[in-house]
Amino acid sequence: MSYILILYYSRHGATAEMAHQIARGVGASGLEARLRTVPAVSTTCEAVEDGIPASGAPYATLEDLRDCAGLALGSPTRFGNMAAPMKYFLDGTSSVWLSGALVGKPAGVFTSTSSLHGGQESTLLSMMLPLLHHGMLLVGLPYSESDLAHTQSGGTPYGPSHLAGAQNERPLSEEESRLCQAFGRRLGETALALAQGRGAH
Repeated sequence: MSYILILYYSRHGATAEMAHQIARGVGASGLEARLRTVPAVSTTCEAVEDGIPASGAPYATLEDLRDCAGLALGSPTRFGNMAAPMKYFLDGTSSVWLSGALVGKPAGVFTSTSSLHGGQESTLLSMMLPLLHHGMLLVGLPYSESDLAHTQSGGTPYGPSHLAGAQNERPLSEEESRLCQAFGRRLGETALALAQGRGAH
């Protein structure tokens, strides 16, 4: 088997921490987790970033996306939508779409916001749309994860979420961390089950 790509954009570190918790869950499923990020974009001109970020995960390539066994896509909320850097990266994946490389592979989404009702669910839904166009199979969080019914912070059936606070001062709660790990494990287990099913035919 290949790896689960955990592709995220994080401005202040909260979404990155979620990505690391999801990676723990992927590892528990027996698959490798590959963490990748995307560079910031400029609103005034075509800015050129260094090819390697100063810290954190490497920048994603189309090959990272094309060759994955499954995908976890994460972004902070920007007015109820995914952040522009993630949208910019996804807008450049036409060659992957034309090849059909992601068709039938599992995918899910995760997000963080500064306020509790800051558009978490609409952001998750916005990230699902390009995944559906790529033919991916969406994986969420079932209510069999008891934290989903009791969390006082983040967590949705559409995917993990985190309440970061107005100054990004809130660490992941225990419930949020467990939900991220459960999501990663479910994504990995789904990828393995789909691969075994294809091998049986």
